This record gives sequence, C-alpha cells and structure tokens, in this order.
Amino acid sequence: MFSNFAFGIFQESIDTYHIKDDVYQAFSNPYPKDKIEHLLYRKNWIDTVQWHYEDIIRDPAIDPVDALDLKRKIDASNQDRTDLVEYIDSYFLQKYQSVQVKENATINTESPAWAIDRLSILALKIYHMQEEVNRTDASAEHIQKCSDKLAVLLEQKKDLSTAIDQLLADIEAGNKYMKVYKQMKMYNDEELNPILRGQKG
Repeated sequence: MFSNFAFGIFQESIDTYHIKDDVYQAFSNPYPKDKIEHLLYRKNWIDTVQWHYEDIIRDPAIDPVDALDLKRKIDASNQDRTDLVEYIDSYFLQKYQSVQVKENATINTESPAWAIDRLSILALKIYHMQEEVNRTDASAEHIQKCSDKLAVLLEQKKDLSTAIDQLLADIEAGNKYMKVYKQMKMYNDEELNPILRGQKG
C-alpha cells in the first residue's frame, strides 16, 4: 500500500537526520529526481528540520536577532513544504490522468498529497514520542503518559494510512476525482503582502 511505502521513506529520512541531529547539516537525497521517493524523502526532510527549528525558537533565552533569523527560516521552510505537497499532487494527477471518472464520482476534502503531508508529520510525532518512552532519566509517570500518547499516535497512523490508501483506490477506480488548488500563500509575495509591497517603493 502507498501509505506504508511512504511511511518507510519518512522513517528513513528521520533516522538519517538524527545521525547528526543538526538543522544546519547538508541535505543529500538518496533517490533519483524522477521518482516519487525523491519527493517524499525531500518532503519529510523539510518537516524534520522545521520540527527542530520550532524547538529552538521556543528557547526562552534565545537571542532576539537569532530568533528573527530563525523565524524567516521557518517561513521559507513552510513555503518549501507547500511546494513539495503540490509536486506530490502533480505526481498523482499525472498517474491517474487516464482514469475514466464515474458520473457519480465525488471529490475529497483534501488531496492525496495533503493527507500524505499529515502522515509525514505523524511519523515525526511517533519518532519523538518513542524517544520520550525510551528515556532513562524520566519519571515512571512521564514514561507512562508518553506510552499512552504513543499508543494513540500509532492508532492514528493506522487510521490515516487506511484513509490514504482508500482515497487512492477510489481515485484509481473513478469513484473520486482529484481537483487541486494551488495554496496561493500570500505572506511571501511582494504584491500580496502589504508590508512587503510598501517596502518596494
């Protein structure tokens, strides 16, 4: 199933990142550019780096100049994340372009790639909650609470994976159809963000 295939790539990305565990480490994609694996690996790497950006920026003692620089990195990361989701949706649009859509076909509330985006984030939550469960310096109460949360995350993974695979099966069978809207984010656009627009003059 595609969800299991994607989750395995997300785990590979997360494990590779944590060898150095450094947001400034060089990125290397092990998959060819023309493969969906390349997009999935890149997507999760962006999510993983941003996860750790978000940890760093919450340091109460962070230097304000460093915090501003990090906030801009997070903004750029969000844009990259959105771009990758749209590339992944383009893959599915191309894959299913010849499917004969049934007359009574329905549209889903989200595209396949945005559901896969949630699976990528869920892979990170599971990894870091498992870290908490494995801690030897934490109280038994903390470990129990994290174990309970991990069980919920694993159940969520099962449900989300089932939903993704069912959506793809429905699209392939013509029972659902894809309609992708570009996100049209406004805050990075010099014409759409009034603050940036005001600085152009």
